[in-house]
Amino acid sequence: MDREGKILAMIHALDHASRFTFDSRGGQHRALRLLKPGETMTQRELTERLGIQPGSASELVGKLERAGLIRRQPSQTDRRTADVCLTEEGAARREEISRREQDAGRLFAALTDQERDTLLALLEKLHGAWRTPPRPDPEDGPGPEEPESPAETE
Repeated sequence: MDREGKILAMIHALDHASRFTFDSRGGQHRALRLLKPGETMTQRELTERLGIQPGSASELVGKLERAGLIRRQPSQTDRRTADVCLTEEGAARREEISRREQDAGRLFAALTDQERDTLLALLEKLHGAWRTPPRPDPEDGPGPEEPESPAETE
């Protein structure tokens, strides 16, 4: 396998590890981390701490509630909002998320701070290159939407 193939294989393997760690539910995980077992928080406070719009928070809280991870009840102090708290299953999921994040921390412990900075810079550079559409090479001729000459457009 050539060097680029090895790099892509390593990126794929690390992608798998990161999906296992974060389970592609970032917003839900952030909400579960903010909620502490045995404590309540108003839905409004959760919305503010997550830094998201109220509609998005309602959708997020609804998903967590349907999954059995949180319980929502009318607030005792503010009738305009609801209190949310972790269920037993939610507290267990919160612990699992915490363990997975610690595993990710051990992964990066293999790198020095300078190596982490370098890795981040290289990944940002690759991500930027991937997100930027390729420029047509003038030597390859016109692109698919470019006419070869003005006469073709008449």
